[in-house]
Amino acid sequence: MDIEQKQAEMIDHFVKQASALKGSAITPLVLEATSNPSLFAFSEILAVPSVAELEGTESATLLDTLRLFAHGTWSDYKGNMARLPQLVPDQILKLKQLTVLTLAESNKVLPYDQLMQELDVTNVRELEDFLINECMYSGIVRGKLDQLRRCLEVQFAAGRDLRPGQLGNMLHTLSDWLTTSDNLLVSIQEKIKWADTMSEADKKHRKDVEDRVEEVKKSLSLKADADFRGHEEMYSETGGVMDYEEDRSRPKRRRHPIS
Repeated sequence: MDIEQKQAEMIDHFVKQASALKGSAITPLVLEATSNPSLFAFSEILAVPSVAELEGTESATLLDTLRLFAHGTWSDYKGNMARLPQLVPDQILKLKQLTVLTLAESNKVLPYDQLMQELDVTNVRELEDFLINECMYSGIVRGKLDQLRRCLEVQFAAGRDLRPGQLGNMLHTLSDWLTTSDNLLVSIQEKIKWADTMSEADKKHRKDVEDRVEEVKKSLSLKADADFRGHEEMYSETGGVMDYEEDRSRPKRRRHPIS
């Protein structure tokens, strides 16, 4: 089963459970969801009416916890520990995995130094073990560890829930991309049209040259025929060549002996 299908099944499972619970009874579900090794999206759970109703109640920290796992990072948690519940080890692992996904959204080359700072990891060996065992083996990240350059080269990273306002930015980016694509398409079409025009011009030029060659050939052929006929007429004129029969009919002169 691929990660997308497993994710969809887990989301459906927790949404159904959350829909049947109210108030503080949702506490165990939030802990289970944010600790589950196969779940990395939480916006659907946040949208469940019984969960949204926790806003402003004594259980509002459950909402804050879900929002942290939906949009936040390990650094966000450290900055708001005073008003958030203490995380258990599985939640800490999950939040650090999500932190890597957030970093991979904006940069496909993640330096080890940045990763160690964001994840509170003290040495390279511990960092590489975390990236391999908890990110790559779990299927949420694909990439290559470059020990020489001390960085993670990200080839794929699973997507996280959209943050508030992020959808508008994405739509703006897609709109810009669409405009650029349209302009590029127009440019390509103009180049194709220019190439077709040049091709037609080249064909016409070649035909003109071929026609002129044929005309020259015909002209040379006619001139050669005319020259040949002229030579024939010159040699066929009367007196031009003595007829052999006429020569035989003439009386031969007698030679007289010299006395």
